[in-house]
Amino acid sequence: MIPTTRTRVFVYGTLRRGEPNHHLLDARMLLRAGRTEPRFTLVSLGAFPAMIDGGETAVVGEVYDVDAVTLAALDRLEGHPRFYRRRPIRLADGDEVLAYLLSPEQVRGQPRIPSGDWLDANPKENWR
Repeated sequence: MIPTTRTRVFVYGTLRRGEPNHHLLDARMLLRAGRTEPRFTLVSLGAFPAMIDGGETAVVGEVYDVDAVTLAALDRLEGHPRFYRRRPIRLADGDEVLAYLLSPEQVRGQPRIPSGDWLDANPKENWR
C-alpha cells in the first residue's frame, strides 16, 4: 500500500513551472507562489540554483502539495540526503514547508543571485 501522506514543498529552481524538471510536478497541485523569510542565500551552480541557510535574501519560488511518491521522486532528483538536504523552512507568510538546501561549504565561491529569483539569473532562452 502506498502512503497517502501529503506534504507541502517549496521549489525555487528547475522544478518551477516552465523549467526543465517541472515534469515531476506537472500533475501536482500548485498551491501558490511563495517567498522565504529573508534569511537565505541563493547561488547559481550553472544549470541549477542552490539555496543555503544564512544570509539576507528572500528566495522566490512555488509551493506544491505532493504525495509520498512524488516526494520520493524529488528526493532522487535532488540527491537527498547525500547532496541536497530536505528540511523545513519558513516562508515570509509564516507557513512552514519543506525545501532542498545545500550547505555553505558546498557552494563556496559560487555566484550569488541577489534578487533571490532563479529566473532572473537564468532566463528561459538559456534552456533552448
